Amino acid sequence: MFANIHSLPTLHHTTVFSCLKFTFSTSTGKQKQILCKVQGGLCFYSFSPADVTLDPDTAHPQLVLSEDRKQVRHGDTKQDLPDNPGRFYRAVIVLGKERFSSRRHYWEVQVGDKTDWTLGVARESIVRKEDISLSPNNGLWTIWLRNGNEYKTHADPSMSLNLSVKPQEVGVYVDYEEGQVSFYSVETRSHIYTFTGYKFTEKLYPFFSPFLNNNGTNSRPLIITSVSPTV
Repeated sequence: MFANIHSLPTLHHTTVFSCLKFTFSTSTGKQKQILCKVQGGLCFYSFSPADVTLDPDTAHPQLVLSEDRKQVRHGDTKQDLPDNPGRFYRAVIVLGKERFSSRRHYWEVQVGDKTDWTLGVARESIVRKEDISLSPNNGLWTIWLRNGNEYKTHADPSMSLNLSVKPQEVGVYVDYEEGQVSFYSVETRSHIYTFTGYKFTEKLYPFFSPFLNNNGTNSRPLIITSVSPTV
């Protein structure tokens, strides 16, 4: 997994670190730290691997969630579900159940060979029942893939991302106090994009959209994977 990555986010990407100290919670609730060496100067950096699960009360009626709430795909039919205040109806979106209002957090999502997806974070007050532009102005910090090879970030304005290798797994990192959201390719240990300089004032939730299944060509699920800190 991504815990021994060489380039986890820094506040300024021009700064190069020589070591990273990972702080994470074990299954028993104890804190554990791992030190990883990278190139450059000297710094210690910590984050909390987030045990993210999907919130079924936010899922669009056409999204199918796995029993363990770790996978989501777009189904062929719309399910008859309660009209919860938090449920998305116009866009095929589901949020994570976990919410963040402090500290640093990190999780990984397997995208595999899907042709379309969107990942990121959303603030608590985002519009749920209407169409919405996926931009920071609307409380969404996301990147997407469309048509199998078109990567973009929903910055203001949106911009194309030139990736030399198609990510199979994407790491998402949030530093609440620094107003930063970063994305990484897990297998190549490379930085994709960082939103920075924002002032978060609301709770943030992991954001997932497997997009439409497109007659089966994009039917594979997004899968939240376990972060296994190793050196």
